[in-house]
Amino acid sequence: MKFQIGDNVIVLHSNEEGVIVDFINKNMAMIDVGGVEFPVYIDQIDFPYYKNFTEKKNQFKPQKKYIDDVRKEKAPLQKAERKEDGVWLHILPISDVDEFGDEVVEELKIHLVNNTSTAYYFTYRLCFFGEAEFELKNTVQPFENFYIHDVPFEDMSDSPSFSFDFSLVKKDRSKEEHYESVVKLKPKQLFSKIAEIRQKNQASFSFKLFEHYPERKYTPPPPSPLEKLSEKGFKIYNAKEARKHLPPAQSVVDLHIEKLTDDYTRMNNYEKLSLQMKTFEKYYDLAVAHHLPHLIIIHGVGSGRLRDEVHDALRLKKEVSYFVNQYHPAYGYGATEIFFKH
Repeated sequence: MKFQIGDNVIVLHSNEEGVIVDFINKNMAMIDVGGVEFPVYIDQIDFPYYKNFTEKKNQFKPQKKYIDDVRKEKAPLQKAERKEDGVWLHILPISDVDEFGDEVVEELKIHLVNNTSTAYYFTYRLCFFGEAEFELKNTVQPFENFYIHDVPFEDMSDSPSFSFDFSLVKKDRSKEEHYESVVKLKPKQLFSKIAEIRQKNQASFSFKLFEHYPERKYTPPPPSPLEKLSEKGFKIYNAKEARKHLPPAQSVVDLHIEKLTDDYTRMNNYEKLSLQMKTFEKYYDLAVAHHLPHLIIIHGVGSGRLRDEVHDALRLKKEVSYFVNQYHPAYGYGATEIFFKH
């Protein structure tokens, strides 16, 4: 073989210069051109001696100069535009000839090819039957061909899966934090791919992992406690406007049982007292909510049981400044007047 690892070569069809970094088989070599490695056939490369020699020869060839020649400004060098077509899993079969003269695949070289202008962190796992066999964490730079490892071809019958977990090196809140992609290869699919590239005289085959790193999907925040109550049918009001939705307050509340219900004759004493105290609490709360300065509760004289229950409740109310049960021209001693704190 006329070439060796480390030789400087030129790619005939593109006129690019590179360095041989490895030999895939007797017909193919892996070359590095500007930091990007890719396979080429041996008959597609040559030594750059002739090109360099002819260029040097032309440099010393005298050229005619004219007095009215104007030196032209050199056009600024522009970087060749690189096509962005996503991130790929690149598989390169390495073949050898067996004793019968047949070309047999010995192993697969696994590469991660980043054909985008974005750098990614990645975690790679090779799994057989769902069990991780090999793991690698690293970074792939924009437009980089990243060699991962070699996989024996005989292992490809063990249901291999090539799993990647990507994240952005430069964080972007509009993008997802992670993106996972998995390639699962069945033996029949692998044999078909190898037969296809041989028929097309190609060196490798690829699977696209993703074309564009995904945008972040909007996830609504969990419902607040108030929203949960609203979903259950409760009415929710703005605290500043709560009084607009309350029943009107009364400055005088009569707790005589006949004023509260028409069915009092069927009620026992406990039921009557419970209804009277429930009514007292309702109108007390409304008076506080509407900021009334005072409230009169008519409880009558009777045995004094209702009056005592009201007074006991008032002693525990923090909004009460004081209350009195004195003679009133309209109610006699059967009413208590409550004065609220300002």
